[in-house]
Amino acid sequence: MRVFGIVVAALAVVTAPACTERADSQSTALAISQRGGGAAYEVLGSQVWDVPDPISGRRYQVFVHLPPSYAQPADRRYPVMYVTDADYAFPIIRQIGRRLNGEGPRVEEFILVGLSYAVGDDPVASRTRDYTANRVNGGGGGLAYQAYLKTEVLPFIEDRFRADPARRILLGHSYGGLLGAQVLLTEPELFSAYVLGSPSLWHGQSAIFATEAAYSEDHRDLSAQVYMYVGQFESLGGGPRNNRNHDMVADSRRFEERLRSRNYPGLRIINDVLQDEDHLSVAPRGFTEALVALLPAAERR
Repeated sequence: MRVFGIVVAALAVVTAPACTERADSQSTALAISQRGGGAAYEVLGSQVWDVPDPISGRRYQVFVHLPPSYAQPADRRYPVMYVTDADYAFPIIRQIGRRLNGEGPRVEEFILVGLSYAVGDDPVASRTRDYTANRVNGGGGGLAYQAYLKTEVLPFIEDRFRADPARRILLGHSYGGLLGAQVLLTEPELFSAYVLGSPSLWHGQSAIFATEAAYSEDHRDLSAQVYMYVGQFESLGGGPRNNRNHDMVADSRRFEERLRSRNYPGLRIINDVLQDEDHLSVAPRGFTEALVALLPAAERR
């Protein structure tokens, strides 16, 4: 299969909710000079596939990176990590996974799948619509996007690659983390593990807590591994790195406490407050900790 390149440049890091999360979705395509400038930068060894949504009519792409051992043996199946905000998260997680195993196996090999924004849409509008379930400031399409993942993306990947359907991981940061919480509390069986990175639990007047309460009324178990992370400075405060509108550290702890209070026998949850990190800086470190926590190499289990 031909290997396609992903144009990646000026990848902006996620920003605090006070900045309307615009930097979560910013990515500037590399301009190729008409006077003979450099070639487009490619994430080597990666593939780009069109996976449209027949319901909305929107065209999305998925980015795929296969592990080094994928060519052999032919019967081996791999866990799959699906990551939101692919223009930012996909190349970073690909490199983190490689680096962690640079001096011997530290994390298990996995298939990485990046979930792009809708082609042709403004990235801010696309992620706000698709990653949130409440009709606030352009949001409200989260459940429809969840259905698209279930009916289109997961079958597409598992039909074409040796993916283990019992070992799907969904990783999201900020609004993407909120989307992960939504899937966890409505169709937890879609994924075996969830990474809720700096989740925007405040969105829609903290409506996700009502979703959690509704789930608990009808269920006695929640079978999933959950790794949550948030930066130390994602709390309210007067410092230049603190959030100004939402205490995401307190929200994260409250969410963890609510889940633990249900005593679900199948739930495994870790919640890390990463010191000296803010909403702009925390994601790469959170990605690293998530890989180590959820995909430890066999030698380290």
